[in-house]
Amino acid sequence: MSTQASLKTSEPGSEKEIIQGLVKKARAAMALFANADQARVDEAVTALAWAIYKPVRAKELAELAVKDTGLGNVESKIMKNTRKTYGCLRDLMRVKSVGIIEELPEKGLVKYAKPVGVVAAVTPSTNPAATPVNKAMFAIKGRNAVIIAPSPAGLGTTTKTVNYMRAELEKIGLPGDLVQVLPSPVNKELTQQLMNQSDLVIVTGSQNNVKRAYSSGTPAIGVGAGNVPVIIDETADFDDAAEKICMSKIFDNSTSCSSENSIIILDSVYDEAIAALKRAGGYVCNADEKQKVVDTLWVDGHLNRHVIAKDADVLVDVFELDQNAKGSKFFMVEEGVANPDSPLIDEKLSLVLTVYRAKDMDDVVSQLNTILNVCGKGHSVGIHTNVPEHATRLAEEIDVVRVLVNQAHTFGNGGGFNNGLNFTLSMGGGTWAGNSISDNLNYTHFINITHLVKTIAEDKPSEEELFGGYWQKFGK
Repeated sequence: MSTQASLKTSEPGSEKEIIQGLVKKARAAMALFANADQARVDEAVTALAWAIYKPVRAKELAELAVKDTGLGNVESKIMKNTRKTYGCLRDLMRVKSVGIIEELPEKGLVKYAKPVGVVAAVTPSTNPAATPVNKAMFAIKGRNAVIIAPSPAGLGTTTKTVNYMRAELEKIGLPGDLVQVLPSPVNKELTQQLMNQSDLVIVTGSQNNVKRAYSSGTPAIGVGAGNVPVIIDETADFDDAAEKICMSKIFDNSTSCSSENSIIILDSVYDEAIAALKRAGGYVCNADEKQKVVDTLWVDGHLNRHVIAKDADVLVDVFELDQNAKGSKFFMVEEGVANPDSPLIDEKLSLVLTVYRAKDMDDVVSQLNTILNVCGKGHSVGIHTNVPEHATRLAEEIDVVRVLVNQAHTFGNGGGFNNGLNFTLSMGGGTWAGNSISDNLNYTHFINITHLVKTIAEDKPSEEELFGGYWQKFGK
């Protein structure tokens, strides 16, 4: 199997020189890939997908990820490695990214796709295998090269993942250096140099990395923090909603930015909804247990790394919950009304679900804004309802990119087989979240477009057509 040369940052030579070497190899690989037609590009993308989708590898990388990072669980990561990759491959096989990708004869326009260059892909510890493959597939679809900057905790998993991708590329006769990974030990300066020297930076993970990418001087795309609130209104199918919330909440032990972090239940059906959530596997903490959760989950104002993304049975003991909590899948803490000064309003990255109650939809909108103004603005909200107008109102009034209706949020927000969103592991939050995209990251963000512009019949309306209505109303 092809492996990337193990250059160590402790060897002679600065971080700047190390990155210069990686970028040089990336550009050489791109030159060999430059004349690939669409079929060859799609073959390369498929090779990358198979690098992680192959069952034995999906399982191996999932196990390694949990061992390396201590975050999440193996079964969920296997699903993430396969489902996200499969969906992304489906999307990419249906679109053009080489040569002419669109012709608009009525406008005299022909659009040509071209590479953006060497992509720096910063990836998080929560997805040290799936995210690198996802970004590599997007990058290669645009005939670019990609250099992965993993989190230090995920370096071992990401390096093995990259080596699998390189081997698959070489198996089909393409240069392995189209996909590279930073050498050990990964540090901030090495990642910063990669941001500085690349042609495009894509950041998924810490908001500190997002800010550093935007200040690097290189065009950058970063994604915002998640803190997803989901509503259960009086018309919802309570058991269906509870099952979906549970399935989404417990997936990979809530490491996903799309995991439900709070729910808002309408007063009139509060007890019914709570009962359904209990049937689905939820446990309601009493007042004393709630305080233990808060005291344990946060240390000096920061999330306790020894608690986040842990299994439910571990949390029962860590939080010192009643023995009745054993066997529960997630843990609910009741807050009444959203309080911006409570830590429970923020993203928790754990199997703890904050529960609020609202008088009506006006109150729902108010509390949603309170929650999202603390964290998560721009990302997404969800609602379980049988009143389309309730979902429409959220889409019209809440500053988020996605409003999911009657869906398990984690499985729908990053693309689903039963919705129209692009499969991705990076969700843009628009300017609300300090992001440059209000879309699911996809291949279009990895191509430049040249417009061939031809003359057409003159399209110049008269002054009367353009100004007539204004003149009649306000005069000339």
